[in-house]
Amino acid sequence: MSIGKQVRLNRLFSHPSGKLCSIAIDHFFNYADDTSGMPEPLRHISRTLAEVAEGRPDAITLQRGIVASLWEPYAGRIPLILQCSVIRPDDSVNEQIADPEDAVRLGADAFAIAAFVRGETQGKQLKAVADHVKKAERYAMPVIVHIYPRRFGERVEFSFEPDDIAWAVRCALECGVDVIKTPFCGDASAFRQIVDNCPIPIVVAGGPKTNSLGDFLAMIRAAIDNGAAGTTAGRNVWGAGHTTQSLIALKAVVHQGLTPGAALCKGNLQ
Repeated sequence: MSIGKQVRLNRLFSHPSGKLCSIAIDHFFNYADDTSGMPEPLRHISRTLAEVAEGRPDAITLQRGIVASLWEPYAGRIPLILQCSVIRPDDSVNEQIADPEDAVRLGADAFAIAAFVRGETQGKQLKAVADHVKKAERYAMPVIVHIYPRRFGERVEFSFEPDDIAWAVRCALECGVDVIKTPFCGDASAFRQIVDNCPIPIVVAGGPKTNSLGDFLAMIRAAIDNGAAGTTAGRNVWGAGHTTQSLIALKAVVHQGLTPGAALCKGNLQ
């Protein structure tokens, strides 16, 4: 690994715990055709970004336009991950609107790309990941892949089956990325095997909106206990109603090893 890439990764994993607790606010396109409408925290992106930043996450993942228009107050104070993908699980949209050179120009510490596996387009999506890994190498820019396995029925949904998560992780590893973000499969022993068989860090996605913040924290606690190198979460933090306090509670689980109940108290949410 080049020293430049190591410097950037060390910024992301700078906490003494060795874990990453980051927040993604890169979801807009997933809600563009959602009949329920865009969530209020995404609609009021400036306010949401400020509330997330107040909680001091280890990094924030954003699309390039939000970085260009809103990142200045936080530049150099919080590590930045630049997301390049506008993508939907049903393949109705799958484009990349940034590249690793943009990440360098914007001062990002890592470059993120999303991919969905299982289904006819998985090869094309994995090639896009590998192509961006190759481009990132010339800048010593770490690549984080947000990778999700799918299942197909009346509608396309994410799969949380252990075998599917294991497949997604192996596909990402073969593409040469530096960090893998993928869902927690819910089976602790199976997830431990997935982590043990992967030589690079796996951080868990925040997943679908849970019934409560406590339920979300319990899921993250289980993932951390079984080898996850942290989390990159979104709607279960900025959609929880108390963004800054929810992030403080999440950090307490990831970095301090607190139980969900103790973490809620830490965030003054109980």
